[in-house]
Order: sequence, then C-alpha cells, then structure tokens
Amino acid sequence: MDLTNAVFLLFNAFKALAMNLSWLDDFLALASTGNFSRAAEDRHMTQPAFGRRVRALEEWLGTELFDRSSQPVRLTATGEWFHRVAHDLLAQVARVPAEARTVAEAHSNSLRFAATHALSFTFMPGWLRRLDAHTMGGTIQLESDMLQRCEALIEQSQVQFVICHVHQQAPGRLHAEAYPSVQIGADVLIPVSAAGPGGRPLHTLGSSGSAVPLLTYSAESGLGRILRETRYAALEKLSTQTFFTAHLASVLRTMVLDGRGIAWLPKSLIDEDLASGRLVPAASEEWCVELEIRLYRDRKPMARAAEALWDAVRLTGEGAAPTGA
Repeated sequence: MDLTNAVFLLFNAFKALAMNLSWLDDFLALASTGNFSRAAEDRHMTQPAFGRRVRALEEWLGTELFDRSSQPVRLTATGEWFHRVAHDLLAQVARVPAEARTVAEAHSNSLRFAATHALSFTFMPGWLRRLDAHTMGGTIQLESDMLQRCEALIEQSQVQFVICHVHQQAPGRLHAEAYPSVQIGADVLIPVSAAGPGGRPLHTLGSSGSAVPLLTYSAESGLGRILRETRYAALEKLSTQTFFTAHLASVLRTMVLDGRGIAWLPKSLIDEDLASGRLVPAASEEWCVELEIRLYRDRKPMARAAEALWDAVRLTGEGAAPTGA
C-alpha cells in the first residue's frame, strides 16, 4: 500500500469515528426530548437528516433503540441499555485529550518556571547554571511576571515551579495554599537614593525639612506587599510623600537613578549600582528587609525531569530545608 492510500484510509477511519461519536449525541438528544423535530432542531439539522442519522446508528448496532409507535418516542430495552453506554463512551472520549497530555507530560524533559521580574533578570540565570547537570538536557520555559500572575500560573498547572521573594510577615497565596517550597537563595530590600555631592545620598529617611519623596510599589507587587507588612507602619511616623508608583523594581531603579526619591530595591538588582556608587543607602540598616528566595513546586506529581530537578534542589544543598513537603 502506498503512502497516499494509507493516508486516505486513515482519514476515512477518523471521519467514521467522528461520525459515530456524533451519532451518540444524536441518540441522547432524541432520548431526552422524545421528539424527532425538537431533537433535530437541538442538533442544528433538518428532521429528515436527523432521522437518517438515528437510523444509521441503529443499523450499525443491528437493533432498534426507539419505539416509534408512540409519541413521544420511547427507548426500547436495548435503548435503555445503550443510554448508559453512550454516556460512558462520551465521558471516556472527553477524558482522552487530558490523559494524552498527562502521558506526554510524564515523559517530558521540559521545565516550566514562572518568576517575578526582578529575579528573572538577576537570580535565575546563575541559579540555573549551577543546576545544568540536573536539567536532563530538556528545554526550559520561563514566564516573567508579577507575583500574582506567577501564583495563578502554578495554581492552573501552567508552570511547574515559581521563584519569588518571600518574607514570613507577608506570606503569599502559595504559602497559604501549602505549596511545597524550598529556600534557594537570600536577598535584601535596601532603601536607596541616587548619590549626590561627595557620594552622599540625595534623599535620606528621617531628614528634617520637606517631605521625603518615596518611589513605591503598586498593590499588585509582591515586594510591595512585603514592604507594607514590614516597614509602612514605621514610615507613617516620618515626613514622606509618595511621588511615584510602579509594578516593577526595575522601573523604580530607573527613577531612583534619576534622583527622583527613595525606593526599597532588591540588592540582587542593584549590586553593580552600589559598587559603582551610583546608588547609596538612604537609611540605616534597620530599615533594610531581609528576604528569602524560594522555589515553589506544583502540588501534583510532575514530569520526570521536573521531579528530578526538585530532588536535586533539595538534596544537593542548593537552598535550605524544604517546607510544606
């Protein structure tokens, strides 16, 4: 048999399967209404065409499914039995795509991460390099977004892992929903200002005079949530004014470098700025906020490569002891 004939036969086989499955929907529509005209309307076809399809199903089975001697039509004894079979068959078919994806996922080497913007650019590249030997040569997909979106992605199982900043005083959704996690790094939020004359900060917390301009995170920001829980109560006692708000630490960094005010920025993001003197601390160390960098995993069993990475992170010392596992 040549390839053209094989493809043609395969196409006809799939076409026949799809037709037979649609006959099941026809059968259930008529069983529900007992009326050919109404069932045909529900199935968006003419009554004669609908009647031929029901008859084709009966011929395929070799027996009648409906007693047409009464109105509305009634199921025969075989029809009653087939009513249960039709529901079961359609339910099984509906599960096939998800089950196929599950099988493919179980043997996939693909690793799917979501990480907050700041960590995507600063922490993740080096962390993944250290784990190259444990990625099984598969592809790595990264969604870089705000924390709320990252949390939603893992809740929907669209990613296997989330990497984000965490503080015990500001637990997020993944902590509340008991997603297993492990600490894979540490960071610190530092209140910084652009450097002025003599390398001194242009703006300092607690300085006398006019209100200190603050550059803050939006309500949707994970770092903003941490700051609200850890430092905002103390800030209310000082003379400050919120000058600018943004989702991203990288945007606030640009505004700080432009001399617009003070922002709490992750040290991982501004290491080079601090080393060069472009940015300088704008308050004493007690205003800094120590952070964990945590890796959260899906609560359900993951693909082989993802489970291997998780085991490697826990067992090779690439972080602290896991929690929630």
